[in-house]
Amino acid sequence: MSQETRQAPGKEEARKLYEQLQKLQEPRGCFFNADQEMALALLEQLLATKARYGYMACPCRFANGSRELDRDILCPCAYREQDMREYGSCFCGLYVSKEWNEGRLPRDYVPDRRPPEKIQM
Repeated sequence: MSQETRQAPGKEEARKLYEQLQKLQEPRGCFFNADQEMALALLEQLLATKARYGYMACPCRFANGSRELDRDILCPCAYREQDMREYGSCFCGLYVSKEWNEGRLPRDYVPDRRPPEKIQM
């Protein structure tokens, strides 16, 4: 089936991914954003990048289409832990801390830590 005729991943697939990842990530202290509509939309985008490139790259960053070049932005990205330590949220806001979800941390903008040389168009 060509890419043009492939159906984009939908909410049902995103919900399944949500349930799978929730079981893996919550024990590590990484929770999905309490805004479930936003979380599911980001998961749909992860599934779309997987359909396009064969791997799930961060939905908020430009993927190059090369797994090797994009290794740092495979979700969860290499920057998530530091982002969550400093801000309580990852760059795109998919993964957050319990304190962030409970409103005990400010909702500050998380800067993109990806080095400019990694961003190739």
